[in-house]
Amino acid sequence: MLTIRSALFNLCFMVLTPLFSLLVILFRPFGFSASWIWAKMWSKSIFLLLRVLCGIRIVIEGKEHMPDHACVVVAKHQSAAETVAMPILVPPYTWILKRELFNIPFFGWALALMGTIGIRRGSPREAIKQVIQDGTAMLEKQRWVVIFPEGTRSAVGTTGNYQPGGVILAQKAKAGILPMAHNAGALWPKRGFIKKPGTITFRFLPYIPAEEVNAVRRNDLLKKLERDIEAATRELGG
Repeated sequence: MLTIRSALFNLCFMVLTPLFSLLVILFRPFGFSASWIWAKMWSKSIFLLLRVLCGIRIVIEGKEHMPDHACVVVAKHQSAAETVAMPILVPPYTWILKRELFNIPFFGWALALMGTIGIRRGSPREAIKQVIQDGTAMLEKQRWVVIFPEGTRSAVGTTGNYQPGGVILAQKAKAGILPMAHNAGALWPKRGFIKKPGTITFRFLPYIPAEEVNAVRRNDLLKKLERDIEAATRELGG
């Protein structure tokens, strides 16, 4: 039964994602907000399907830590679930991700049109320059910036290699950092076909204001983020 439910969800996901991506593209000429409505609807629709078909519910903790202004969200990455959930977790934002994703029909095109920062990972120096330049511009527009410091999804119980891009951006742009942990990979595993019933908990950790971000050495702040995010992830069962 779990296999059948997961298969139905995967089929619906593959149908709905291009459909909502097309709506994002078609409404983009009417402004960012017009397209953002459809991005958020996509997120809500996918999680409604997860609940109905796979028995997966979501809980959001730590909302009290969210600032009332744009910041850099540094999040754990171990599943597709957190990428799908992000539009309902944080205010309008832009992602920092690998540029190759823009080649995905419809979904990748929608990402590009929404101002996503696509970096070429083969050139770290150019990638950092782009993150600083484009990320700062987005923050100045009060658009939040979301980054997965591990760069790619890590399996449950493992830690990827945390990269300093998010910290560098926050320090250069004089922005705060909001860390986020979750256990999504335990229910929607990396490259996993089966979606296991249960509760995905997204937890925002205490906000680090811009003053503190700039007062701490870059490597020390990166280590703190890794330590806090990984500890919270394991506490949640991820």
